Amino acid sequence: MDTRIAGWGYEGHTVAELVEFTRAIGAEWVVDVRLTPLSRKPGFSKRALASALAEQGLRYVHLPELGNPKDNRAGFADVEGTYGDTVRERYRTEVLASEAAVAALSWLAETGARDGAVLLCFEAEATQCHRAEIQNALLRAQMAV
Repeated sequence: MDTRIAGWGYEGHTVAELVEFTRAIGAEWVVDVRLTPLSRKPGFSKRALASALAEQGLRYVHLPELGNPKDNRAGFADVEGTYGDTVRERYRTEVLASEAAVAALSWLAETGARDGAVLLCFEAEATQCHRAEIQNALLRAQMAV
């Protein structure tokens, strides 16, 4: 299955830049993978973001099933250390392996192949964010087919 799924972190960016990126890759969906879609950054809380994207002809969905638990987030900044390895493994085994996450990943793979999708979270650097684990899970599933 060919997927057109890219990750994008809004840290240091605007909603207009998200729209521009989404259009540039030819995606129709912005898939919010934050556990809780609230932000102190204007425009990036769920309702405001969904409305702004709809005005631009883009679709928004929040998939909390793929969100990273709050107590597991700080470790993602440890890109090369054992703490980082531990939190990534916890995310893979406790979150991504859940029945709800497996269903969300299946939907995402199908939607990404058909319409294109942008995985949205806060962290600008993908290696420090759980969205990289989501993309890796999608790649593993694609290779298993």
